[in-house]
Amino acid sequence: MVPSGPDVLQTALVGYRMPPDSSAPWWRGAVIYQIYPLSFADANGDGWGDLPGVLQHLDYVAALGVDAIWLSPFFRSPMRDFGYDISCHTEVDPIFGTIADAEAVIAGAHRLGLKILFDQVWSHTSDQHPWFRASARRSAAADWYVWADARADGTPPNNWLSVFGGSAWSWNPLRRQYYLHHFLPGQPKLDLRNPAVIEAILATGRFWLERGVDGFRLDAVDFMAHDPALQSNPALPPPDGIAPTKPFALQRHIHDMLHSDAFEIMQRIRDLTDQYPGTVTLAEISSQPGAFGRIAAATEPGRLHLGYTLQLMRGECSAGAFEAALHEAAAAIAGGGMCWAFGNHDVVRLASRWGGGDPAAARALMILLGTLPGPFCLYQGDELGLPEAELARDQLRDPFGIAFWPEFRGRDGSRTPMPWRTAAASGAAAAWLPIPQTHRALSVERQENDPDSALSQWRDFLTWRRSVPALVHGALGAVRRIGDILSFERVLDETRLLCVFNLSPSPAVFTAGDGRDRLLKGWETAIVPLEGAARVAAL
Repeated sequence: MVPSGPDVLQTALVGYRMPPDSSAPWWRGAVIYQIYPLSFADANGDGWGDLPGVLQHLDYVAALGVDAIWLSPFFRSPMRDFGYDISCHTEVDPIFGTIADAEAVIAGAHRLGLKILFDQVWSHTSDQHPWFRASARRSAAADWYVWADARADGTPPNNWLSVFGGSAWSWNPLRRQYYLHHFLPGQPKLDLRNPAVIEAILATGRFWLERGVDGFRLDAVDFMAHDPALQSNPALPPPDGIAPTKPFALQRHIHDMLHSDAFEIMQRIRDLTDQYPGTVTLAEISSQPGAFGRIAAATEPGRLHLGYTLQLMRGECSAGAFEAALHEAAAAIAGGGMCWAFGNHDVVRLASRWGGGDPAAARALMILLGTLPGPFCLYQGDELGLPEAELARDQLRDPFGIAFWPEFRGRDGSRTPMPWRTAAASGAAAAWLPIPQTHRALSVERQENDPDSALSQWRDFLTWRRSVPALVHGALGAVRRIGDILSFERVLDETRLLCVFNLSPSPAVFTAGDGRDRLLKGWETAIVPLEGAARVAAL
């Protein structure tokens, strides 16, 4: 343990707009568990995860000690992007079940004291959506999507690129125009500047709010608005002169996304959720530069409640990286809008990406995630310590990975089904993605009663965290880094906790307030009450 002392850090408190007391909204300091339903639990044995499977395992989620669930899309979809290409926002795709199943999941979560957020994809739809089909015919929805004429030589109107490769524009022969898609050609961009589009989208949100959902996770908000003049993006030459795997990185994305008109759209969404007290909005912020500042802007009063960013997840695991993140996120933390996430369905599994599979690293990252100021998201399977699944080319489903194989293997490695049992169920259809043997060895069944397992550590840690109000509601004290040692304070009333992390496999020295050096083992952590502070239970 690191000794306490009055001079360990000079406290520079960062306060919330709303005082951290019993009147604070439920999401302040909450733990949000992300369920990717295609891979969570298959109740009918057809190889696809479904809503009845989610319902059957809500007790497991509640037993983790989390506060809320973020449920990825289960709406009607052709599944080209596996749920993020929606053809009807108010229908459940038959793969997942029925509207009654969705309502049962909401009710089941509430019975267990869990809040539940539905994932909403409101920047684009599937090209199978009736809105897009009508728009292509120039009917009543003619201007509901982003259309543009070809240039004189027949090429697209500008140089914008799809995240998934190739041009962000596809030609529609019926309409004889190009339409914009930031991802797959089957995901046309909605024109959210159109008041009729906003009203239609908000109506789909109201549909679920009326059924008791506690809020929304909002997909890809950085793509909500773009330059209406459709100016081409400037080039961004690679710093080392070597072309990247994905050409999207060769542009500065200042015109195709990140437009300030998105804030007006966010205000309209907030106006809707404010009609349903206790509901929350959680924005996905891209990894483009300035992500933490965009969280602060997106969560200003009257806009969205919370935001997390992919930037952190796509960076390195180091004391320097987290020190920079805390400083860059200062405004978002101060405003109460910062939400943290170390993993999700779009990035390589946490256990493989950071820490090299070292159990000590996994424990340190668990504690770091749970002591950062604000709420955080935990992706299904990360509580089991699942590594990235190694899949062969012919096992891939993700169009992103298929397009850039083998240099980029896509997102399927983090989306394989939850290993509930060590042995495969007899008689069941093959899962939509295979469950590797390395994951079966880490099954819930195997870890359930092992006090030293990753699952048990997560349960114990979240129980302990809930007992320490300074970690749930406390302000952030001054951040300090020396080499691989990161430290910061959490402060609430008379309680001051010093959180110290060696984010390296090598031993490192931490100088305490008494001037004496202390050695921390590789990936060692300590949470210590500072002198004069109220004592807390030991971790």
